[in-house]
Amino acid sequence: MKANGRVRWATEQDVPRVWALIVELAEYERAGDQVRINAEVLKRDGFGANPGYGLLVLEPEDRNEVVGMALFYEKYSTWNGRCLFLEDLVVTESERGNGFGRQLFSAVAQETRKRGHAYMQWQVLDWNEPAIGFYKTLGANLDGEWLNGRLEGAALTQLAAG
Repeated sequence: MKANGRVRWATEQDVPRVWALIVELAEYERAGDQVRINAEVLKRDGFGANPGYGLLVLEPEDRNEVVGMALFYEKYSTWNGRCLFLEDLVVTESERGNGFGRQLFSAVAQETRKRGHAYMQWQVLDWNEPAIGFYKTLGANLDGEWLNGRLEGAALTQLAAG
């Protein structure tokens, strides 16, 4: 049986719970040691005059408890213009299978259309079969052709120094 949830824009008061969901996701993705921010950084970067991301949260209809979140931001495609990048969508493990992930994903799709963007984009780990299956049921195109690039730490510092 699918539950109903309320999707809403997050407030600063939601940040500690959202941060806990981020940590839960990182641990699921076998990368718990890679979370380098805390709730204060999340609050600073997402709220105020120039927020760096959008954040939707989901609460089950029968209680006021954040059990899921979707964090996204705008990016620009030189071929298509503005688009929305879904950085993370997570529903706490005990609430998975209730349809909350679909509700959050749909809300991000609605926000993408509301903004007039060309598409929404996200990444999924190639071993995360439950997520891959979920995205495929929604008609998503998963492209195995592109590789992700990343420059950080000493390599970033060295290159930036010239």
